[in-house]
Amino acid sequence: MALTLEQAQKAGCIFVKALLRFGFMVANNLVAIPSYVLYLIVLQPLRLLDSKRFWYIEGVLFKWLLAMVASWGWWAGYTVMEWGDDVKTISEDEAVMLVNHQATGDVCTLMMCLQDKGTVVRQMMWLMDHIFKYTNFGIVSLIHGDFFIRQGKAYRDQQLVLLQEHLEKYYRSRNRKWIVLFPEGGFLRKRRETSQAFAKKNNLPFLTHVTLPRLGATQVILKNLTAQQENGTLASGHAIEAESKLKGLQWVIDTTIAYPRAEPIDIQTWILGYRRPTITHVHYRIFPIKDVPVEPEALSVWLYQRFIEKEDLLSHFYKTGAFPPLQGQTEIVSREMTLSNLWLVLIQLFAFLSGGVWYCILQYFYQCLF
Repeated sequence: MALTLEQAQKAGCIFVKALLRFGFMVANNLVAIPSYVLYLIVLQPLRLLDSKRFWYIEGVLFKWLLAMVASWGWWAGYTVMEWGDDVKTISEDEAVMLVNHQATGDVCTLMMCLQDKGTVVRQMMWLMDHIFKYTNFGIVSLIHGDFFIRQGKAYRDQQLVLLQEHLEKYYRSRNRKWIVLFPEGGFLRKRRETSQAFAKKNNLPFLTHVTLPRLGATQVILKNLTAQQENGTLASGHAIEAESKLKGLQWVIDTTIAYPRAEPIDIQTWILGYRRPTITHVHYRIFPIKDVPVEPEALSVWLYQRFIEKEDLLSHFYKTGAFPPLQGQTEIVSREMTLSNLWLVLIQLFAFLSGGVWYCILQYFYQCLF
């Protein structure tokens, strides 16, 4: 069927818009990421003299980088509606987020909706697939102290040991508070068939909108970061830690991401903006850490139950366009997440100015040396 003139014009506009957005994204990365790295190289003496202040500055720069990624979606009309518990109330406490995983856009969505949650973004640690290490953002995540986990049965035990060592080395020393984890271990479309076969074999619920979670990483995080008390002191003996650290993990945030018509946004759409403006819906449910079992069998049951509830939440959302009210509530409560366009523009200006300054400095040294 031949395209009409109007359809051709519309397609042309979308193509030009996508091309311009891609060019801006490339330029943004070329100035922002090297500037982040160079600032931290220059600040290495401060790291030796005052490690806490160094990681505070790194956290601010990290948050600004994530805000730039958020701005690509925000300016394309990809916004977020939040439901359930208000996680702002626990933004200064330690927490682990358990998130369902449908597409690469899930990460971008979290980068956006956590921007207005106080110090969360600059003090958070991400657990992500090792393939992200080789992307443009890989060097930033390596410096920040995120953990790249390799999927597959052959690597599972080794990866859990490495995760434990990573937490011991970086979580406390860099004053991290929140951890983002995707317990399903992969995208829904890739794991659904395998998960359903496993559920059928083990007489577990048949899930369509999520997959059965994997226990390993969640168990390691809870075991290592939950304060264990014995006679009023930490069982591990780290009495010199600050009081806020002695509390350990205090909350588990069960986070459910839903897309209209069950059509996830991927990173290409986020960057190029060729999809119509879309509202992504994020549902939070907060559990006190004392209500979460640590023993493997009990934790497995608890974690499965959370994903069964996610299945129900998503089924309800896809039927009605809204999440159901929390237990004990009679009305549905939603909150529109907003970002300041002025703040986003100022961050982008800072990035491009920094890139220009660093270029002049490096060019000067190059000319002096050669």
